[in-house]
Amino acid sequence: MKVAGGRMDVVVFMPDAVYVMELKVGESAQKALDQISARGYAAPYQTDGRRVVKVGVSADEHTVEEWAVGNDK
Repeated sequence: MKVAGGRMDVVVFMPDAVYVMELKVGESAQKALDQISARGYAAPYQTDGRRVVKVGVSADEHTVEEWAVGNDK
């Protein structure tokens, strides 16, 4: 989905939460999480009423290496 700050990789809508995910290959999960905040990827979902969970994921070509999670609500 495209927002003013760029394009996020994945948004998952669950009954109680919205998960906004950024995936990075060869970079840290924290860098991916920081990008979600810096570019405002979670902002469109703040008024949704559900908890907004930001998830940064670091992977190589085949495997998730690490992830970092941050909550806004």
